[in-house]
Amino acid sequence: MRNRWCIALAAVGIHISIGSVYAWSVLTRPIMAQLGFSLAETTWAFSLAILFLGFSAGFLGKYVEKYGPRRSGLVSMCFFGAGMLGTALALSLGSLPLLYLFYGVIGGIGLGIGYITPVSTLVKYFPNHRGFATGLAIMGFGFAALIAGPLMQYLTARFGLVENFLILGVCYMVLIGASALYLKAPVQSAGKGAVTKRLRGATAAEAMRTWQFGALWWVFFVNITCGIGLLAVASPMAQEVVGMDAAQAASMVGIIGLLNGGGRILWSTLSDYLGRGFTYMLFFALEIGAFALLSGTHDALVFQLLVLLIISCYGGGFSCMPAYLSDLFGTRELSAIHGRVLTAWGVAGVVGPTLVSLLRERTQGYTTILLFFAGLFVLNFAVATVLKLYGKRQAAAALRQACV
Repeated sequence: MRNRWCIALAAVGIHISIGSVYAWSVLTRPIMAQLGFSLAETTWAFSLAILFLGFSAGFLGKYVEKYGPRRSGLVSMCFFGAGMLGTALALSLGSLPLLYLFYGVIGGIGLGIGYITPVSTLVKYFPNHRGFATGLAIMGFGFAALIAGPLMQYLTARFGLVENFLILGVCYMVLIGASALYLKAPVQSAGKGAVTKRLRGATAAEAMRTWQFGALWWVFFVNITCGIGLLAVASPMAQEVVGMDAAQAASMVGIIGLLNGGGRILWSTLSDYLGRGFTYMLFFALEIGAFALLSGTHDALVFQLLVLLIISCYGGGFSCMPAYLSDLFGTRELSAIHGRVLTAWGVAGVVGPTLVSLLRERTQGYTTILLFFAGLFVLNFAVATVLKLYGKRQAAAALRQACV
């Protein structure tokens, strides 16, 4: 057995390392200026990283369950570290294909394995507070930009783009490796107060055959498409729309990390009391108004407040999802089921930034895409309402039948 709070700390250690991907927008303009890439070409590296995050999580989730969190965490360390160090090589050679290969493909695989590795482990240590547990596990991923955003800007300005990735690559490998070595799933025990490993629930194949899984996949996809599209261009958008300078925009990216991480633990903890269904309805209602207002504002303070509200709900959508899945399908194969849902993240990681980049270049503004995102959340609100009213009851009946 491990101390569950130290398990939580190890989970945060992994996620705060791989979550540095959310600070990519800080590097967008320096890469464009130094290497001559377009906005669309540069954001494709970020999109590929999220694509391979989603699909590696989806297809490798069963192996995380099979081999355990320690081995999986070390594999994540190898892939993510190789991706960061390889990105340094790609930038030193000015090679766009190598940038896509190392940051997008290899680093993305490390992201996917590292993302799902601690989640189901931590849920089993907090069986009566699943929202709080998943919020702890995923909080670090959101907080990462708070540290990585300003740090990347400093390292790039002080040492250069290549050195930035070399320094961070080594540091992240050490942190992920140390965290992975502590992770261990709880053992089955009948002792008083002991944590019992819960194996009841649906398999990944059984879960995927339900309409609830499809509905959750869709709302997750839309929430990520809109949120990640905003994250990918947060820094240049702030500079173009409300006139922030590079340092102010980088500081905003850091604050985005604070709200992204803080929103994850806050919303997931609240969902233990409000219920996951109602919490998602609240997310989407807030985001409808926020995206609509963001499309027309030119005030720096209002701009930042709306962006931070959206990112808070975006982060909350991530942290509440594993708990929602465990509510509906149990914890028997939670890593595998969570991984399959994360394929929505992979697709959205391509769709969101690509939509924003293309429409920005064609319309010379962000208004159209922000209004389109607001419309998507109207549909999401309707789907979340159906899930709230009918999803849990019908899933519980199917789960009882599967466990017979």
